[in-house]
Amino acid sequence: MQATSAKPPPIPWSIWRIAAVTGAGAFIVMLDSTVVNLALESIREDLGARLTVVQWVASGYLVALAVSLPASAWLGSRYGYGTVYQWALAGFTLGSALCALAPDPVSLIAARVVQGLAGGLMVPSGHAVNGSVCDRRQLGRVIGTLGIMIAIGPALGPVVGGWILEVSSWRWLFWINVPVGILTFWWGHLVMPRQAEAGDRTLDKRGLALVGIGLPLLLYGLTEIGSEGLSAVSAAAAIAGALLMLAFVLTAHKAEHPLLDLKLMKRRVFTAGMVTVTLSGANMYGGLLVLPLYFQIIAGRTIAETGLLLLWLGLGSMVALPIAGQLIDRFGAGLVCVSGAIFLVISTIPFVAMDDIPGTLLFADLVLRGAGLALLQMPAMTAAYTSVTGPEMGDAASLLNIVQRTGGAIGAVGVVVILAQLGNDRAGYHGAFWAILAASTAGLALAVYLHRHIRLQEAERAGEAGA
Repeated sequence: MQATSAKPPPIPWSIWRIAAVTGAGAFIVMLDSTVVNLALESIREDLGARLTVVQWVASGYLVALAVSLPASAWLGSRYGYGTVYQWALAGFTLGSALCALAPDPVSLIAARVVQGLAGGLMVPSGHAVNGSVCDRRQLGRVIGTLGIMIAIGPALGPVVGGWILEVSSWRWLFWINVPVGILTFWWGHLVMPRQAEAGDRTLDKRGLALVGIGLPLLLYGLTEIGSEGLSAVSAAAAIAGALLMLAFVLTAHKAEHPLLDLKLMKRRVFTAGMVTVTLSGANMYGGLLVLPLYFQIIAGRTIAETGLLLLWLGLGSMVALPIAGQLIDRFGAGLVCVSGAIFLVISTIPFVAMDDIPGTLLFADLVLRGAGLALLQMPAMTAAYTSVTGPEMGDAASLLNIVQRTGGAIGAVGVVVILAQLGNDRAGYHGAFWAILAASTAGLALAVYLHRHIRLQEAERAGEAGA
């Protein structure tokens, strides 16, 4: 990607067809990550199960997703990222049908695990496919357009889920994935690339064991702390997971073909982009946890009003993402990241400076925050991808997806800890928003650092091309 105002090259229809396939898959994965939580009580009543069991319909999906996520790079390099994506899409569609047909809680949880395993392969494989077929100055527009699909899923999830539960059975939350999955699979069979980049790459079994156990434990522990508060089980899971992940980092260099190529982190643009993605994930999920509570407990809004307010957040992201893609390909990702971080700082200030935000200002502020999240996270991810080569794209996609989810879990936990320490009142929520403001300010500093090193990277490439 050139940090220049020169018009970027057009994107051929062949690339947009591939992007449509990966976007549709990302949409149903993200939709399922939010919509099922609404149905837990309906599932419990229909299947006659205890809530502690039914909770694993949601938790099992997230844990399974974390299990398969690290393996996507090895599978993609061995069999081709397009092939892995198609397998995963087929598995997700099958898992959706099995969820809809599940006669009891155990079979439903098992089917959700199938969905999670498939979803953990789909998202990074889709990113790797897009990164491998795009020129650096096309990647921003493609990822920006795909980001709309990813943003629509969580935004529409509660709305679609609530409507389906009002008029029909919870089983239709899963049936709606089946026709989308079948049509997307058929379209992907026609357009997705199949070739493997490095078919002789051996499996790092030790690394897979460490990450495959450590990452689910870490995310499960952090998620439980974020939703239920600190307990012996959640703390033990988080600590054990963190230790296993640390062991992976310390031993990865000893493997001939490590599960994830951590040498990518020696590149300053990639590392800066990765840390920015982590921080923006924490900012996003921390905000998504504290905002609904703030609106209901402090501002006195109803659940319906809170849902509508959060739609403004999603609207800001959806509007900003395609614009961000155009700006990245024309001016570079660094400047776009800086603007996104500035938007996040500005949009957080009213929550720490005002006790009651007027309606019009609140709507504008939420749109600005949604735009800021889009303009920070997606360009940072794009910048990281532009610093790697085609064969490295799978490792990069896996690492970025791992840190994004880990950052989100850390952000949610941070908000819970602050509220637990300061109280579930106005002072506690102001403390939480101060923490989000600090994260936004740190994101701004990282964005400036990233912009500087993107320019240095492009200068080095220009020198190599002219040599």
